[in-house]
Order: sequence, then structure tokens, then C-alpha cells
Amino acid sequence: MRLPRLQPAAAREARLPAATVAGTAIGLALFAAGYGRAADVAWAATALGGLVPALRGMVEALRARRAGVDVVAVLAIAGAIALGETLAAAVIGVMLATGQALEAYAAGRAERELTGLLARAPRTARRITGGAVEVVPADAVRAGDLLLVATGDTVPVDGTLLEDQALLDESALTGESRLAEARPGQRIASGAVNAGAPFRLRALATAGESTYAGIIRLVEAARASRSPMTRLADRYAGLFVPVVLLTAGGAWAWSGDPVRALAVLVVATPCPLILAAPIAIVGGISRAAARGVVIKGGGALETLARVQVVFFDKTGTLTAGTPRLERVLAAWGGLDPAEALRLAASLAQVSGHIMSEALVRAAAERGIALSLPGEVREEPGMGLEGEIDGRRLRLGRLPWVCAREPSPAALRLQRRALRYGGSATFLGVDGELAAAFALEDPVRPESGRVVRMLRRLGIGETVMLTGDHPGLAEMVGASLGIDRVLAGLTPPEKVDHVAARAGAPALMVGDGINDAPALAAADVGVAMGARGAAAAAEAADGVIMVDRLDRLVEAMLVARSARRIAVESIVLGMGLSFLAMGFAAAGRIPPVAGALLQEGIDVAAILNALRVLRWQPPRPGAGIPPAVLQSLLEGHRELGALADELRTLAAELDALPPAELAARAKAAAARVRAMVVPHEQQEERDLYPALAARLPGPDPLAAHSRTQAELFRVLRNFERLASDLEPGAEALDPEDVADLRQQLIGLATLLRLNLAQEEDLAALLGLERAPAPAPAAAGTPG
Repeated sequence: MRLPRLQPAAAREARLPAATVAGTAIGLALFAAGYGRAADVAWAATALGGLVPALRGMVEALRARRAGVDVVAVLAIAGAIALGETLAAAVIGVMLATGQALEAYAAGRAERELTGLLARAPRTARRITGGAVEVVPADAVRAGDLLLVATGDTVPVDGTLLEDQALLDESALTGESRLAEARPGQRIASGAVNAGAPFRLRALATAGESTYAGIIRLVEAARASRSPMTRLADRYAGLFVPVVLLTAGGAWAWSGDPVRALAVLVVATPCPLILAAPIAIVGGISRAAARGVVIKGGGALETLARVQVVFFDKTGTLTAGTPRLERVLAAWGGLDPAEALRLAASLAQVSGHIMSEALVRAAAERGIALSLPGEVREEPGMGLEGEIDGRRLRLGRLPWVCAREPSPAALRLQRRALRYGGSATFLGVDGELAAAFALEDPVRPESGRVVRMLRRLGIGETVMLTGDHPGLAEMVGASLGIDRVLAGLTPPEKVDHVAARAGAPALMVGDGINDAPALAAADVGVAMGARGAAAAAEAADGVIMVDRLDRLVEAMLVARSARRIAVESIVLGMGLSFLAMGFAAAGRIPPVAGALLQEGIDVAAILNALRVLRWQPPRPGAGIPPAVLQSLLEGHRELGALADELRTLAAELDALPPAELAARAKAAAARVRAMVVPHEQQEERDLYPALAARLPGPDPLAAHSRTQAELFRVLRNFERLASDLEPGAEALDPEDVADLRQQLIGLATLLRLNLAQEEDLAALLGLERAPAPAPAAAGTPG
């Protein structure tokens, strides 16, 4: 991976301003000493030195066949020398040179986060070969290499963690201040910094194919991109230059004094229109990068500011993207569930899809040894096909696995799988359906808040596009408040729906290979890059590098702020220039004073454009004590694991003997009361009043209190049911078992809802949400 050479542009540009200032000072000294002719020569030479950047800009504009205000600067200096106003010419030269240096400094400030990303790119790696560790260039690493990442090292390539855990600092990439934990078998992206003990990593890709290389390409595209706002500035310049020339000519004709024409040219040199707009846009890109969103260029940023329709993929975008295996359902043919999982996980090893990762993780949790697949082919949006131990396998969507219209028996298997988990994937062996895998992928805690915030930002419509089962998709969409849900779609159908929007600028958000065409088809595409596929990141106009969907809203707010400030800077610069031209045409501003005034206008426009760098995400929780906020999330890891246990117990009720069922139900009721009730009562008594006093509305936490009340009601019902069970009975009433399952699922759902509400509130108040609990072991296959 070749890295760009970074040089401080502002330092390079400082030489010419220093030379012009020195030349002007020498001329003043000569003039004061009585050497007027020598002073004129010094000032003229200074003016010619300052003319260099104007000539360069004019030539570039002519080559690009566009208008530029640099022609005004050239005419101003030439006119000043011709009229004997050598001091004015020298001052104009100083202003041009310092203006260019100021622009370079401002551009450097605006690109600060982008250049920082480039500078932090990993360049070396520690490769383990034959028990020895050697330091090699990052480009020398190949997939399959065993690497050591020492404390403080940057992860050089994408890889799989081989240790018990790793502690990573991802702040340079994502803007996240808190350290991230990685677990055995987890994929780690290049660019993160090891903040804990050294760990071993199995390389999954070369440096050029890894996450950070994709970020580098995005950053380079962002720096090279020419924003539509910049092109708009060029069009304004095409109108501005004729107005300047006509005003200068009119002032000369009306007064008969060519110096007035010169003064008009001077106050219009250079135009802040050309300086301020690009700086504001690049500043917006840089500020978005600081918040963990890399945007390819100014065009994408401006389109993001004007979006009216937002399309979401579901899996990995609106959901957490870390599904876990709930149950293996064998179909027919006598295939053992454990063997079905082994075959599916063996094939899934070669895929980065989140469902494939869930199967591999479940096999690892059960200690199942996997085989190496051969002749693997991935069909985007459908699944995987390959060979394991001489068997031809397909893993993915039901119609594709069946290779024909699913039979009634296959559809019944699908319905069973969807009852156990939120989604399902299917395994075909030698052309026959062999098993279904029920997977649960929880909705991201921030997804509902993102949809609500988009609506408050004026987004006209939100649409979910997914290949999942319509029933599941409708349930997720309704829970989040999505306007339209389109389910059961193939990748081409997603593209058709994105392309069929009614003329409003559209944004597509996705993460998988199957989302790449839709991301490219939208006016602006944003990929979830923290866990998403490289193809999605390459096709998108922007990448969210942190695993947080709410950064999308922040990127939109940054984009709107940058565009607004760019327009303000254009209006400010143009307005002040026209006002100064009027005074110059009336003879109120001499050329020397006009040059100084124009420099002041430039400074004002650039400083206004740099305001975008001060943008900060809104923090409604300002003033709330940190201890109060922190207590909001205490115990969430344990309570989340408890909700998972309740769901697992509900799925296993039919397979448990009566005595064990009664005992586990009573134990679950006692555990819920011991863990949940004190937590909720303490929050209702101490925490909620403190928060409500600082939030708008008469009762801002009413929904939280109602959820708690319903949770306590269902818990009481479950306790009564559990206490009525007879441990010594040979059989239990099926209606009691059904009621128990209903109450268990209700408890788990309400507990998850309550935790999501609290995490949503914490995120709104500016507190990072609690780390997700470790995935619980999936239910026993059967």
C-alpha cells in the first residue's frame, strides 16, 4: 500500500509572502532615504513576485476552460505599474502572496483530520516465522500469516484474533474515546492501536486489501475531489469578472481618472468566493472524519446535505449485525444437527457475511472442528456454494438452496426456524435441503432514535430494503417507525427501488456485498464500514468507521452546516467586494487602501468558512452530573445476558422433563426478581427524577416508567405460574407450558425494551452506550 507524501503546504507558501513583505519594506526605506527611482524599482519587482500566483491561477483556469478572478489580479498589478502606482502594485503583490498563504493554511486546518488519517497508516508488521518474530513492511504480509501485535502497535492488516481478548484504541479511526474489547475469533480491522497486552493475529488480507487501505483510498478521493460548490463558485466567478471590468471601465469613463478603475480592480482582487467555499466543504469532510465518517469528496458531502429520502438495509445496518445461532433444525435425510452445523460452518469460513460469522462462532463455542472448503463461489444476496468432504453444499436463502420453488415441507421448516430466531439461513447437501439455522439479530439500540432524528431533520421518507422474510421485516420496520418496508428483495430489485425514487435526492445505507449495487445507484451511498464488506465501502460515497448508526445523523448535520457556511461565506465575500467596488468607483478608496481592505475581506470570508471545524454534536444532557448518567447503564451487561437466558429457556421448554422444567422456571423467576427489581426500583426512585428535572416536557420519562410497570406485572404472573408447577408430576399441562413460554418471552422482550430505552436515553445525553454482552451460547441443536 503506497502512502502519499505529506508536506506542510502552509510552510511552503510562507516563502513568497516573506519575500514580498521584505521587498515592500526595502522600497519604503529607499523612498525615505530619497531614492525614489530605486524605491519604484523595488516595489515593481515586489509586485511582479506577487504576480506569480495570479498568473499560475489564470493559466490553470484557461486550461480548464473556466473563468477565474485571477485575471482581475493580473490586470490590477499591470495597471498599477503602468500608471506609476508602484507602491499600490507592491501592496497588491503582498496581498496576493499572503492571501495564497492564508488559503493554504486554512486548507491545512480544514484537512487536519484527513491528513492525520494518512499519516497514521501502518507501515510495518511483526511476522512470526518458525517461532521467531521479524519486522517486515506491511506490504509484505500475506493472508494466512501469523502476526504479533505488540502494545502500542497499529494493527497492520485485517485479521482474526487468536488470544483470549484484546484491548483496542480505535479513536484515530472512529472518534470513539473508549477502548474496544475484541474476543477470540473476532475480526480486527487494520488501523486500530493495541492498548493492552500483546496478541497474535492471523492475517485475513494483504495491506492493500485491508480496511485501512480502503480508508486511505477514500481520503485520497476526498482530497482530490472537486466539489459542486467549488464549481458553483467558478460559475459565479464567470459573472463576477465581467461585472468588475464593467464597473472599472464605467468609473474611468465617468471620472476620466484611470486610478479609479485601478482601485475597483484592486478591491476585487482576489475574490473570497474562490477561497471560502472549498475551505468550508473540505472542513466539513474533515470534521466528519473526526466523528468517524469518511466522505469521499465535496460532491458527496453536498448531496448528503440535500437528502430527502433514506433507504436502509436491515441486517447489519438497522440491526446489530452480530446474530447468534438460536437453534439448528434438521430437515430430512438423517443428517445430525451437529454435523449440519459442521458442514455449514466449514463452508461459511470463507465469507465475511455476518450470518456466516455467526455459524463459525457457534461451531467454535461447541468445539466443532471444521474442514477446509473447496471450489467456493459466493452469489451476492443469495449465499455460498462449495464442496466439503466430497459433498456439494449450498448455504443461504431458501429458494436458492432448493434451486427450485420450495416444497410445502421446506416452507414449514422455514416457519419453524423463524419462530425460534429473527431470521434463518438454510443448508443444502448434494441438491437436497438438509437443515435450517435459526439466528437472532437484535435491532441496534440507536436505530429507532436515528429514524426519529431523521424525521426531525425534515427527511420526507425512510425505506427499509431487505432480502429477509416479509413478516420479520415488517416487525422490525414497525418497531422502528420506518415509513415503508420492502422485503424479500434480490440485489437487482434493491437497485430498482433506489433508482425509482421520485426525483428527491436519495441516500442508501448498507453494509454487505449485496448492498454495493444499491449504494452505487443512490445519489449518495454510506456504508457501515466497521463490520461491513469491502465491496460496500468501495461502492459507497462515505463509510461509517465506527459501529454506530447514529453517526449517520451527525454526518448529515456536519454536511448541512458545511454547506450553509460555504453559502454564507460566498454571500459575505461577494457582498463586501461589491460594496467596496462601489466606494472605489466613487473615488473614496485609493488603490493602496483598497488592497488592504480586500485582504481584510478575504480574512473575514476564510475565518467564517473555518467555523465548520468548531461543529460539535448536540449534547442535550449538559449539566447532568456524570455519576447520574453512569448509573443509568450500570448492570446492563448482566441484565442483557439474563434476557438472553430467558429466551433460551422459552425455546427449550418442550424438551425438558417436568421436574427440571419446574425447577428451572422457579430459579428463573427468583433470578429475575433478585437482579431486575432492585435495579429498576433504584432508577425509578433516584435516577429518573434527576433526569426528568433536566429534560424538556412535563413527564419526559413516562414511557420508561410504563415499561417498568409492565415488566413488573409480567414478572408477577410468571412467578405465580412457576410456583403452581408440581415438580413431582409425570406430565405438565400443555396450557401451563404454553403460558410459561409466553411469559418468558414477554419478560425477555420487556427487559430488552427497557434496556434499549435507557441506552437510547444515555446516548441522547452524550454517554456512550454500554458494551454489548458476550454472545450467549446458542440453544442445544435439535
